Amino acid sequence: MAPQNCIVVIDDESQIRKILSITLEAEDYKVIEASKGKDGIIAVANFHPQLVILDLGLPDQDGFSVLKEIRTWSNVPVIILSVKSSEDDIVKALDLGADDYITKPFNTSELHARIRANIRRNQQIENEPFLVNGKLKIDFSKRIVLKGNKELKLTNTEYLLLNLFFKNVDKVLTHNFVLKEIWGPTHAEDSQYLRVFIGQIRKKIEDDASHPKYILTESGVGYRMKLLV
Repeated sequence: MAPQNCIVVIDDESQIRKILSITLEAEDYKVIEASKGKDGIIAVANFHPQLVILDLGLPDQDGFSVLKEIRTWSNVPVIILSVKSSEDDIVKALDLGADDYITKPFNTSELHARIRANIRRNQQIENEPFLVNGKLKIDFSKRIVLKGNKELKLTNTEYLLLNLFFKNVDKVLTHNFVLKEIWGPTHAEDSQYLRVFIGQIRKKIEDDASHPKYILTESGVGYRMKLLV
């Protein structure tokens, strides 16, 4: 039987695994360690964890292939923890289905906060009738978005974009991912096309579109809807 609050850590550095095990178990998580990609995949399949922490530099296969394999049968949140910090690596990991990306060396408090946020987001009920973020509320059954008590006048595409961001709140969505989700694979490279729509949405949801608080630009990567209390 899989333990509750289980996290699988896939990293070939024993010191990293030890640090994560000590700090996470202090917060009542059960940590399952794996030093190789193959062992990590087996652990995820056997223990059905709440979250996976994955390094990209593994001895038997790279973390990208591990992530790709896991995503064929599981939607478990995956946080990449890697020394690789290039924009290309980050975009590739996010496009393959990673939920978050943290570079080494890392701040333990920040990592724990990201873990809690990803687990909380994943536990949201998929058929939730509505979601609230700050002053914004999306009603999925009525297909409307409210700011305060006022319904926003949105085009169908603007609604679909906000729907996507609400369902992935606080998660970085790459340009490629958003374009494919909304317009299909033929528009995967049309990042300028997306920027126009984001600009229009910001004018409708933000108090000051030039200083957005909801939909933030992640330079060179994509966009993220910030979780506002």
